[in-house]
Amino acid sequence: MTLRCAVLDDYQGVALSHADWTPLADRVDVRVLREHVTDREQLVDALVDCEIVVIMRERTPFDAELLGRLPRLRLLVTTGMRNASVDLAAATAAGVTVCGTASSITAPVELTWALILGLARQLTVESGALREGGPWQSTVGRDLHGRTLGLLGLGKIGSRVARVGAAFGMEVLAWSQHLTAERAAAEGARLAHSKEDLLRRSDVVSVHLVLSERTRGLLGETELRAMKSDAHLVNTSRAGIVDREALLRALREGWIAGAGLDVFESEPLPAEDPLRSLPNVLATPHLGYVTEGNYRTYYGEVVEDIVAFLAGEPVRLLRAG
Repeated sequence: MTLRCAVLDDYQGVALSHADWTPLADRVDVRVLREHVTDREQLVDALVDCEIVVIMRERTPFDAELLGRLPRLRLLVTTGMRNASVDLAAATAAGVTVCGTASSITAPVELTWALILGLARQLTVESGALREGGPWQSTVGRDLHGRTLGLLGLGKIGSRVARVGAAFGMEVLAWSQHLTAERAAAEGARLAHSKEDLLRRSDVVSVHLVLSERTRGLLGETELRAMKSDAHLVNTSRAGIVDREALLRALREGWIAGAGLDVFESEPLPAEDPLRSLPNVLATPHLGYVTEGNYRTYYGEVVEDIVAFLAGEPVRLLRAG
């Protein structure tokens, strides 16, 4: 019996070329969906005959209601080993095995610095003017050397961002709820006295926290107003950590100089969303993990997960709790 597998949200159309899928030949019929399906009924129609579904990060949530409408589903594979959009308890109850893959932390670190540098040197304005025949040099870039980088979160990604900041000659401050001075020092940073202290002192604030009930809305109006008026905010973590309406006001009214954003509450970002057109926003379409190396790891290990599942020995299992 040939099983059916759907690979979702392959925007670039590279899922099949970035891995060797031949181990599944004659056993699994693989089809790829390049367009993101937001309509629940259309999604169910596309997946109802599938025993295996592969999802890219958190682009397509799998909640209890959706899982309940896919009676043939037996294996759900997500890229990465953490996916808050999958109801793992509901999957277990439905008899669906959930597996993951490795994911490189260097890719989001590099994109974080692309955004920081792009903001500091006004690359959006200058590159646009160059392409459109505008003025030759219209802005004056900001030096990073001697400035203060504030990191909200000093985990695997934040700690690497800290090391790059130190290499640029920046003073690095860090804060999270349970961060200690000793842990911060080990990563070349100094522990801020408080979240507010970090926001007041930093020229660049970069977010590297996991989205949870504790961190949702962590940066609201009060926090954004506490930042320097010439400071930049960078978020490559999760959009929900920053209050959207407060951020829009901060950008429009000049509470801060600008923002570098790679994550959004609604993805793909609607065409009419103001974050697409605000002049002090440098935005990218959730590219933090989108690199050649990561994609080869993702899809290569997706194939391994499916092969192991078919052999009755699933690997890289995700479990509730």
